[in-house]
Amino acid sequence: MTKRILIIDGHPDPAGERLVHALAQAYREGAEFGMHEVMTLRVADLSFPLLRTQADYEKGEPSQPIRDCQSMLDWATHVVIVYPLWLGSMPAMLKALLEQILRPGFAFSTRQQGRWPVKLQSGKSARIVITMGMPGWLYRWYFRAHSLRSLQRNILHFVGFRRVRATLIGNVANLSSAQRHACLQRMRRLGQRAA
Repeated sequence: MTKRILIIDGHPDPAGERLVHALAQAYREGAEFGMHEVMTLRVADLSFPLLRTQADYEKGEPSQPIRDCQSMLDWATHVVIVYPLWLGSMPAMLKALLEQILRPGFAFSTRQQGRWPVKLQSGKSARIVITMGMPGWLYRWYFRAHSLRSLQRNILHFVGFRRVRATLIGNVANLSSAQRHACLQRMRRLGQRAA
């Protein structure tokens, strides 16, 4: 089944040699080979203001770049978010972008249905890909995959994503060229299946 895939490349550094950029591109190549429709959103290419108040978050008017991002998210049935682990979490620019995009009225409704807000992004699936300097198993075991779990539960499930899967790529500074190639091939396979 053909999917509409939005790839969010969450590395704020536009330098082309970043592994995150290569992983996002590899996923795109696989998805296009699998005959899926694909859009890519690169955080490094965006300019947008930070949210500074609750009033702005709840009632402020999003800038045009943010409205464009919201349109891309509305279009997508599957979202891929790729980012490096920085200080135990996602880079600040990616977090700021998600805060801007996933506003009340777009991502969820403040209108109560029972005790919970209405999820306005229901039915979408996602894959989160995180690169890190430490081994992936250590991040899961010792650090309890805090950033990943927060993005899965507190953000994506909250707005309606039904299935969120993850890929962790550890020890990135020490990857051999063969290991890097294997990571890119894995992303192409995941993209082809839109998994």
